[in-house]
Amino acid sequence: MPAPTNRLKAALKENRPVYGLWLAMADTYAAEIAGGAGFDWLLVDGEHGPNDVRSIMRQLQVLQASPSEVVVRPPVGESWLIKQLLDIGARSLLVPMVNSAEQARDLVRACQYPPKGVRGVGAAIARASGFNAVPDYVQTADAEICLIVQAESRAAIDDLERIVAVEGVDGVFIGPADLAADMGLPGQADAPEVRAVVEDAIRTIRAAGKAAGILTLDDAITRHYVKTGATFVGVGTDVTFLSSGLKRLASSFTVRGGEVGSGASY
Repeated sequence: MPAPTNRLKAALKENRPVYGLWLAMADTYAAEIAGGAGFDWLLVDGEHGPNDVRSIMRQLQVLQASPSEVVVRPPVGESWLIKQLLDIGARSLLVPMVNSAEQARDLVRACQYPPKGVRGVGAAIARASGFNAVPDYVQTADAEICLIVQAESRAAIDDLERIVAVEGVDGVFIGPADLAADMGLPGQADAPEVRAVVEDAIRTIRAAGKAAGILTLDDAITRHYVKTGATFVGVGTDVTFLSSGLKRLASSFTVRGGEVGSGASY
């Protein structure tokens, strides 16, 4: 019995746009709710969300029955951490701050068992193999790992053609916020100069036959990048959605002279 099919990896190979939500609350209850919302994928964020290996594992557990494919973003692309994340059941990774083809090649090797890679063989005690219930896991796991690397600096953009040429990289995700900061435009991810670089990067990635990824919190900009060629598309985050929803609810009620007036009806 081989490792389970990675639906996200299959979709990206077929150039089908897939839409997902960032999970940064580090909370299983919130993750489980998102798991039933209908997204193609959900990303458990260990870079900017307060997650560790155990909290990521718990979210993988509650999302196991979800039709959404789960992506995990580690805080850094270290091989020892990637090994742990793969062993607890992550099979799609989004690795931040990849600035060169050399880094990308190291990440591919971290995701693969020897002789191609350096992933330690501990599947017999790993959740990824169903605790040894998948007898062919070691022989088949490499083919179902989806690796997406983040290009979010001028150095990464300069080396983008070499990065996308690395065998084993399934896609490249452009990080507009970090890219804007590195371009001297902090907080201006939607600036025309930044958008032009992002659009060129998406075209370069797609020309190489790889999936291009993006996350914005503006629907119109998101749709524009999809038309440009982005297929791994983040459309929001749990934190911002909850925060903005609560603020809208609170602002719909006002208290004046002891009377409560509502701009909303239920």
